[in-house]
Amino acid sequence: MQSTPRKLTTHQKAVLIQVLLAFPEQQVGVCYSPKAPDALVYAQDFMTIFRAIGWKLNDAEAAEIVTDQSAGLALIVSRGDLPPSAQALRDSLRIYGIEAETFCDPNRNIASGSFVLAIG
Repeated sequence: MQSTPRKLTTHQKAVLIQVLLAFPEQQVGVCYSPKAPDALVYAQDFMTIFRAIGWKLNDAEAAEIVTDQSAGLALIVSRGDLPPSAQALRDSLRIYGIEAETFCDPNRNIASGSFVLAIG
């Protein structure tokens, strides 16, 4: 269990916005684990960024998350590699020591070129 709730700082949000603006009209899903007490609030941080840059996204939904790692973040695609926007998100998070695992889940209905950010 984490002692302090996860959240993105204003600076982190600004940097992510600047990086992700290079990928207009990206389709992204967001889901979070109801088992992690801070997951919904953390998901809302990312959704605020995605909305600010005009990405098309769903409302965050509670779901079983495929990751139990300490970072608790996963980028999920149905098939193929991560789209460039997801790679940029992952690489930008690494600057701040935030790791996001990558998963291919063929059972999920994720459109080609889009991804799901899962927060555990």
